[in-house]
Amino acid sequence: MDWYLDILKNKYAMFGGRARRKEYWYFVLFNLLASIILGVVDGITGTYSEDAGLGLLGGIYALAVFIPSIAVAMRRLHDTGRSGWWLLLALIPILGFLVLLVFMLLDSEPGDNQYGPNPKVAQGLPV
Repeated sequence: MDWYLDILKNKYAMFGGRARRKEYWYFVLFNLLASIILGVVDGITGTYSEDAGLGLLGGIYALAVFIPSIAVAMRRLHDTGRSGWWLLLALIPILGFLVLLVFMLLDSEPGDNQYGPNPKVAQGLPV
């Protein structure tokens, strides 16, 4: 939970630097859980729109985490030594998603790279 809150509070629109796999995947996990919970609440309260495929609370939440989601994904790509522009692969159906998934699963580039120091080293973890 700390990883998620840290991104929302301190790194809301921080596009530079690097993000460990743990930071990225905890953020994705909590986003998924929050979306499911809000979807259920939208369904119970009747604020879910079948035409839009989204409820009122879910839509507000999606807008609130849109920028932090892009920022943490860019930092994750930076950690693997790639530019944030690689996120545009998501526009390619299926294949783009799969390539990005592989990139997000890769380990950190050891040592410093052009985007900053390795976050594992900064936290005193073995590389």
